[in-house]
Amino acid sequence: MDNLDYGIIGNCRSAALISKNGSMDWCCLPEFDSPSVFAKLLDEEIGGSFGIEVEDTYKIHQFYDAETAILITKFTEGEENCFEIHDFMPRYHKDDDSFFAPPEVIRYIKLVAGKPKFKVVYNPKLEYAQGKTESFIKKDFIASLTHDVKFDTVFLYTSFDKEKVLNGEEIIVEENGFFLLTYNEKIFTPTTERVFLNLERTRIYWMDWSQKTPTYKKFDKEIKRSALTLKLLSYDKTGAVLAAATTSLPETIGEVRNWDYRFCWIRDASMVIKVVSQLGHKNVAKRYLQFIIDLIPDKDEKLQIMYGINREKKLTEQTLEHLSGYKGSKPVRIGNAAYEQVQNDIYGILMDVIYEMISQFSIDIQNGEELWGITKGIVWIVEKHWQEPDKGIWEFRSEDRHFTFSKVLCWTAIDRAIKVAELLDKKHKIDKWRPLEQKIKKDIMENAWNEEKQAFTQSYGSSDMDASVLLMQSYGFIDAKDPKYVSTVLAVEKDLCNDGLLYRYKNEDDFGEPSSSFTICTFWFINSLFKIGQEEKALQHFEQLLSYSNHLGLFSEDVDFKTKRLLGNFPQAYSHLALIECAINFSNKASEENVLESMRD
Repeated sequence: MDNLDYGIIGNCRSAALISKNGSMDWCCLPEFDSPSVFAKLLDEEIGGSFGIEVEDTYKIHQFYDAETAILITKFTEGEENCFEIHDFMPRYHKDDDSFFAPPEVIRYIKLVAGKPKFKVVYNPKLEYAQGKTESFIKKDFIASLTHDVKFDTVFLYTSFDKEKVLNGEEIIVEENGFFLLTYNEKIFTPTTERVFLNLERTRIYWMDWSQKTPTYKKFDKEIKRSALTLKLLSYDKTGAVLAAATTSLPETIGEVRNWDYRFCWIRDASMVIKVVSQLGHKNVAKRYLQFIIDLIPDKDEKLQIMYGINREKKLTEQTLEHLSGYKGSKPVRIGNAAYEQVQNDIYGILMDVIYEMISQFSIDIQNGEELWGITKGIVWIVEKHWQEPDKGIWEFRSEDRHFTFSKVLCWTAIDRAIKVAELLDKKHKIDKWRPLEQKIKKDIMENAWNEEKQAFTQSYGSSDMDASVLLMQSYGFIDAKDPKYVSTVLAVEKDLCNDGLLYRYKNEDDFGEPSSSFTICTFWFINSLFKIGQEEKALQHFEQLLSYSNHLGLFSEDVDFKTKRLLGNFPQAYSHLALIECAINFSNKASEENVLESMRD
């Protein structure tokens, strides 16, 4: 497989990736950031997988059960033989209104016609395949365990012959059956009927969830799939939102830009929450706000740019030398040293979400006082630090600079704090904070504008363009029709656009010039074209970019400029939230045009 032709399944506790041929090549249990059980994605030889193999005479077709996170892989041989795998992780409401979301994966085998045959490749490699994993057939299950690095076990229950499963022998499907992989041994032995009930309950849960997403005139299918993908990257227990479900998928094949994304970046998560709550999914937003409140115990504690999904503050980075990496792209990293970086933009992004939440939920919002406390704390920190250089949105690991985007987001922090103060009728704070907001704005207008380029550039005094400056309009810093913004969009296009795809920037960073396009930047560019009035051109770019998604409509972090293959961690929250923003703009435009048409009629 040359592309990231995978589907994601999950239950807001963990996730798994399944290839278009039905092989589970990535799965961490019991949680998103736990060591892998299957990691063929990162090492085809030793990573471990859970595959279903059929003869070459079978055709394979993969799709999602509509408006759910249940992935169906259909195997058909001629007219006679056909079966489906319905892959999912259980998630549904219990009687006490809590969720049933155990650390397990279910592969429900549905017989459609005839007597189809398959073989199972069941090869768990616990603890990132760091030691030997052995599997044993017990009375009710197959137990797999390792104790080389650390003791760990998983259990596989199945309605099929366990000997044949473990030995990879041919299995004839004569009735519906199942595989249930679980981190914890079950108290009651699963049956096919019980597993089917789990499937139906999970289907109903996802369909109910999707029903809360509004229906859009255009790109409705893409918006719903992206919203479901963002939901799958949210971690119920704490409210954290992950940047992606994987680690170390490279931005460029054979290079070293490989990072662990199974963490909660304040920036990415806040942007996700803003979009998801605008789609009407308030509970995800409330849980995330609680995650933030729980992180900030001391009033003068500076926010880290990222945290572990269970609120861990230390995310020590280490390299797994024994894994060869995706398509041979080493190193494979777990943990992420970026947690120690200073990025001043996170305050503005977080403040933007707090303002959204307070204005949406009104002041009776639970934790209103705490959010007001955080607002005051953010203003205090921004006032103290906005004039300092930082690492910027792209996390340059070397020098600190005065990045335009960071400054704009410092302005955003104060602007939104003032708006919150207005909602809460805190007049004295408004008077106190307004001069600071004006001072930051003046500083940006004077120092970020490059007369020669006729554009706002990457950092103060720089002539390099950067896609992040396109967001100046989104955050309300500048009007879309302002000549300075229009000429900035055109300068970004001239310098950073390559065959309809965007570089984040082209100046060399710590690892040389990037050779892949950062997907969110292309979406930002499309949005900017739309906002400055180039709507048809924007739509063409959008439809072209959508065609680069995988067979299920999913995006990773990057797209290769030449081959258009997906690269980087997958699926990427950033890419899907920006897809939703663009799609909604086009859909709203279509609705407005329809209204005008009907008025003319």
